[in-house]
Amino acid sequence: MKKRDVEFTSVDAKVRGTLIHPEGVVRPPLLIMGGGWCYVKEIVMPHYADALVAAGCAVLMFDYRCMGASEGQPRQHIDPWKQIEDFRNAISYAETLADVDPERIGIWGISYAGGHVLITGAIDPRVKCIISNIPVVDGYENMRRVHGTTRFNDLQEALLKDRRARSTGAPSAKFAFSSLEPHLELSTWPFPLIHEVFHDIKAREAPLHQHWSTTESTELLLNYSVFPFTRRITNTPILMVVAEGDEITLWDQEIEAFHSIPSPRKQLAVIPRVSHMSLYSQKSHLARAGEAAAAFVKQHLLD
Repeated sequence: MKKRDVEFTSVDAKVRGTLIHPEGVVRPPLLIMGGGWCYVKEIVMPHYADALVAAGCAVLMFDYRCMGASEGQPRQHIDPWKQIEDFRNAISYAETLADVDPERIGIWGISYAGGHVLITGAIDPRVKCIISNIPVVDGYENMRRVHGTTRFNDLQEALLKDRRARSTGAPSAKFAFSSLEPHLELSTWPFPLIHEVFHDIKAREAPLHQHWSTTESTELLLNYSVFPFTRRITNTPILMVVAEGDEITLWDQEIEAFHSIPSPRKQLAVIPRVSHMSLYSQKSHLARAGEAAAAFVKQHLLD
């Protein structure tokens, strides 16, 4: 495979990524890959990319605006609609590349981006294939359930405090991605395992990862839902990968979102005996999701 660093403009910032091209393939299809909460492209995506490139597909992994190697202020600000815009601008950039087929562009996302690709695929007709891994599908319900009633009330109070401060011109405060002591420290995703896995990945592979976001990012998450868009996916091939029993992005909600998609060319892969976080941390589990994606790409982009 051949790799090169690339950059493109997304509205007001330079977005940077890595383009990987399979050896010996002339103008292959391209899969554009985006990550989830506080992600940089080195987190997990290269491992999934290996299976896709081996299948004969080029991939473009990128950091959203305000994240990692990309430009944009404020840093660590996660606006889902701007990230969806980054996906669409990545497609526009891909259309200019001479060494990929602009008529065969797919999108791949994991966790928060698993939801983003559902929305992007619904609103952008250039998308020819969607792969959604363990997606966030309803931010409000997700936060309410993972925090529980008492801590969700505490979360809402913290978001209101930040909103009142922002109304006077103050920047949004830092807010933890996850915490080792979620009963003492509020965070967006209150799972100690997330903290452990992401800090291990940061130490080994992703030094640009920062384990926090703006507080406003979490407020925006509460207004996020893919359900108004899933019914628009009428014919685009779509694979949704779900971890059986996923309590982080709520596997029952993910399956409900899948059933709301009217496309006859949809496939649900519920992977047993894995978890949300093992699809980042355990290579054998990650390989099972990667193999499902590669087979789907072969069917719908390569063949």
